[in-house]
Amino acid sequence: MLEIRDLVKVYPGPVTALQGVRLDVPEGMFGLLGPNGAGKSTLMKIVAGLLEPTAGTVLLDGEDVVAKPERVWAKLGYLPQDFGFYPSLTGEQMLAHLLELKGVVGADGRAGGRAQLVRELLERVNLASAAKRKVKTYSGGMRQRLGIAQAIAGNPRLVIVDEPTAGLDPEERMRFYDLLAELAEGRIVLLSTHIVEDVAVLCPQFAVIRGGRLVALTTPMDARAALHGAMFEGSVAKPEVESLAQRACVTQSLLVAGKTRVRLYEPNGSPPAGFAPVEPTLEDAYLVLVRGIELPRPGVVGARA
Repeated sequence: MLEIRDLVKVYPGPVTALQGVRLDVPEGMFGLLGPNGAGKSTLMKIVAGLLEPTAGTVLLDGEDVVAKPERVWAKLGYLPQDFGFYPSLTGEQMLAHLLELKGVVGADGRAGGRAQLVRELLERVNLASAAKRKVKTYSGGMRQRLGIAQAIAGNPRLVIVDEPTAGLDPEERMRFYDLLAELAEGRIVLLSTHIVEDVAVLCPQFAVIRGGRLVALTTPMDARAALHGAMFEGSVAKPEVESLAQRACVTQSLLVAGKTRVRLYEPNGSPPAGFAPVEPTLEDAYLVLVRGIELPRPGVVGARA
């Protein structure tokens, strides 16, 4: 269990990035969803022991991450949002270098066993055939899989992945989803993202962070169910979209077959004329939550800040 208690982070300025975040993260895949600038990356760095909070504690299986981060690093795998590689190295060389920096050795307990571990890790992330290729020739998805390979080296108890699918094409994203789902077996995987699809596909439970505060703790099913009977869609003339958004909670405005289609949340069930009920999506629920609107269902728990 990962226990986050009353985390506050204030940067010089002052800028308050986290405002009393309190959260329990169980074993398995857990999503942290929020817009850019919500405080997700700050939270990830504190959990990883790379950034000291202004106040609060983080416990990993009872071990204090804030007080003694070096004792937790051996149990941690971390794939940050911007992970740097040496482009002139091959995938095999790059991974071997990263494992050496982390102090990870092979199964025989000696540094000489690292080469075998590198081969096993590349096989696991489906990069064995590209082991001898230079990293600069890798696609975005291949680089992310190489990053995951270093993150899972040493069989960590906690794996943190920060915005792992940003910039990936649909095929690479699906391949990465399969890999992340496998990693969640028997460990805690904390997935930080602003992409709703990541959470919908991977996470049985997730939290929403907005402005440095946790605004909801829920499941994809409960989040969608909370909007049942309150989501509507209709065609609106483009000049009228802005005025409609001032009167109602518009979640999406899309151009479909040359017409502007608008989805909106109307909790009283009385939408404007011309709007019809539609099935809610997880993206609808997320967009309602990040607007600061509390969803009226027991399954969507407002997180205490």
